[in-house]
Amino acid sequence: MKKKTMNELIEELKKDEQVEHWHEIKAKPAQTSPVPERVNEKLKKALEKRGVSELYIHQKEAFERVMDAEHVVTVTPTASGKTLCYNLPVLQSIVEDQTSRSLYLFPTKALAQDQKSELNEIIHEMDVPIHSETYDGDTSPAIRQRVRQAGHIVITNPDMLHSAILPHHTKWVSLFENLKYIVIDELH
Repeated sequence: MKKKTMNELIEELKKDEQVEHWHEIKAKPAQTSPVPERVNEKLKKALEKRGVSELYIHQKEAFERVMDAEHVVTVTPTASGKTLCYNLPVLQSIVEDQTSRSLYLFPTKALAQDQKSELNEIIHEMDVPIHSETYDGDTSPAIRQRVRQAGHIVITNPDMLHSAILPHHTKWVSLFENLKYIVIDELH
């Protein structure tokens, strides 16, 4: 049996009697803006090395609002750059104040690992001592202590927050005393 191409599958769906209406939204050119001046030079260079020379409008607006101490919810399609909406202000804040801490909550371990990998690539490019650490059920006791004491960005999930972090909040003094941002990915 020959595999169908995407176009063949779409044409088949269009003809399906169970499809009542078919509407296509035409593509629009991306709306971008220069990276804000207040973004640290090392962070700008790290973005440029990753091919980001401008931000999408929603990324710039999110950055500016968060830096102005506003709460932000970003709702955009998959692969639209939501991650930079929170990584930019978090990294900027840590560069400005090494005591700044952030808590990232992801619903799944796989998503947390993907996001940590992307975050660490930017941190590596910045060449700044920023520690992003995962705190989950597989984190060894030795690493857990390091995360509690020196993690600028603690990446975890709701279950670990409720079962291992909040009940032991006295061990997390550095995080909670300096917590600037809480990022909830997959808000729904």
